[in-house]
Amino acid sequence: MKRFEDLTEAETLALAIANEEEDSRIYATFAMRLRHDFPATAAIFDGMASEEDGHRRSLLSLYEKKFGRELPLITRQDVRGFLKRNPVWLAEELRIEQVRRQAALMELEAGEFYTRAAERARDTEVRRLLGDLALVERKHEAVAERLEQTHLTESARSGEDATARRLLVLQVVQPALAGLIDGSVSTLAPIFAAAFATQNTHETFLVGLAASVGAGISMGLTEAMSDDGAITGRGRPWIRGLACGLATAIGGLGHALPYLIPDFWTATSVAAAVVVVELIVIAWIRWRYMETPFTGALIQIVLGGLLVLLAGIFIGSG
Repeated sequence: MKRFEDLTEAETLALAIANEEEDSRIYATFAMRLRHDFPATAAIFDGMASEEDGHRRSLLSLYEKKFGRELPLITRQDVRGFLKRNPVWLAEELRIEQVRRQAALMELEAGEFYTRAAERARDTEVRRLLGDLALVERKHEAVAERLEQTHLTESARSGEDATARRLLVLQVVQPALAGLIDGSVSTLAPIFAAAFATQNTHETFLVGLAASVGAGISMGLTEAMSDDGAITGRGRPWIRGLACGLATAIGGLGHALPYLIPDFWTATSVAAAVVVVELIVIAWIRWRYMETPFTGALIQIVLGGLLVLLAGIFIGSG
């Protein structure tokens, strides 16, 4: 691996050409991957890819003029000092924030590279072009803003926000909500049955802990294996499984933890209060993200939870 200071002028230009080609292809890949769900943002990256390709052509013309048509093979991986890039463009799903952050790092790095290269150049024409490109890269954020003003209209931004919300609901909210409902409702019967059967808070807590953790593992695996998200657009299986499993365990632990309190009736009263809060939270999430009327969601979830709770108390008391 070579140091930047050891590069010849020809190698510096060849490296600049390779960098511009790589950046252009990355921006084009961003555009291709985002076009279906975020067409306006994809148009922004189309413009940025075109801008980088224009830089590449200018550098190639100057290289041919100064050094001929034989271009040495040198890339940023061959030179010390460049940041190692996280290939977010290869991820199954591209998050807009992650893409924009990557683009900002690329622009910053390119600006630093051209500034240093221009300072070392001895040929006036090479120095002029590298200096001009340094200024262009420094202003690349302004170019992106100009492209954004052109392509990302208010209606387009609103549409992309709606798409982002839909993806959030599909990939995170729905699996987590399913887990929270299962953990909060299905564990009521075994926990309160154990409570009224034994009237021992420690044993009840152990039953609740086992039921919550077991349900979390079961629901998480079921969700993760239900589909790979390739056709349904529901995202990475392990993210959905993790969201579902954690929400399930949390839902059950909410009314199991009060049984750490030694007094049985105090623990049971606190657990019952926690159950009420859990059911209200579930109803709110359904109203907020699933567009279910809050009153209807509250009645449905409270009625279901109450039936399960009574079943547990009845079984435990018998």
